[in-house]
Amino acid sequence: MPALQLSRARLPATTTIDVMDAYGDTRAQAIAAERALTVYLNKREIVTLMTLGDDPEALVVGYLRNQGLLRSAEDLAAVQVDWDVEAAVIVTRHLPEDLEARLGKRTVTTGCGQGTVFGNLLEQTALTALPETPLAQSTLYDLLANLNTYNDTYRSAGAVHGCALCHQARVLDFVEDVGRHNAVDTLAGRQWLNQADSQCADIFYTTGRLTSEMVLKVAQMGISVLVSRSGVTQKGVELAERFGVMLIARAKGKSFQAINTAGRLTLDAIPPKPPSARSSKEAGV
Repeated sequence: MPALQLSRARLPATTTIDVMDAYGDTRAQAIAAERALTVYLNKREIVTLMTLGDDPEALVVGYLRNQGLLRSAEDLAAVQVDWDVEAAVIVTRHLPEDLEARLGKRTVTTGCGQGTVFGNLLEQTALTALPETPLAQSTLYDLLANLNTYNDTYRSAGAVHGCALCHQARVLDFVEDVGRHNAVDTLAGRQWLNQADSQCADIFYTTGRLTSEMVLKVAQMGISVLVSRSGVTQKGVELAERFGVMLIARAKGKSFQAINTAGRLTLDAIPPKPPSARSSKEAGV
């Protein structure tokens, strides 16, 4: 089989502008880049993504993978990104037989920048069985501490979400983009393009909400633990229960909210309750 033709069209994730602060002083400030990239699949226009442009090839491959428009990495013949025309062209050896039907149904999700799910992905009743990955409370705390060393773009410019593939407390790969769905798609694309040591990933972390789209994409990647510093939606919980994904929401410091644990979460590092959380009897009143 011929080697995959892959461009390397990365652009800086930030740019610099002059801003005036509250004191009337002018200074240089980094801001997140936002670029339009129209995706073409075998000459068929699919979607226009707004992205930082930091890893566009992985982004478009992961997007098509998570939409069910690509079935395997072996189907890829070429992935070429040209920023002069703001286009990404993906050439594949095979396409789904129901491509037109999939593209005919489009669900706009709650993803930042308006995410989109094609076809009946949200109605799926089964995926490949996910591993019942266990998680210890102490490991979760270690992972959150390790993640603090990332978020480079967010620290310098803000306005982005971050996602990470992890193996227990170890961060394997971390991506930032203007939308959380872009970040998860980029990680899914990197898995297929072998750009990261991510095959052993068993935990997915996101700074964004745990929505139906996020749960579905993570489940399709074969991961059954999804952690976020943000909250969860009703549909996200429904899909987590359907696919066997354990959700850890509002994970900050020593706090979190675990959902659909099914005996997989070990509480081995329970922190002391603050006085306001104790009952009057516990407080000796």
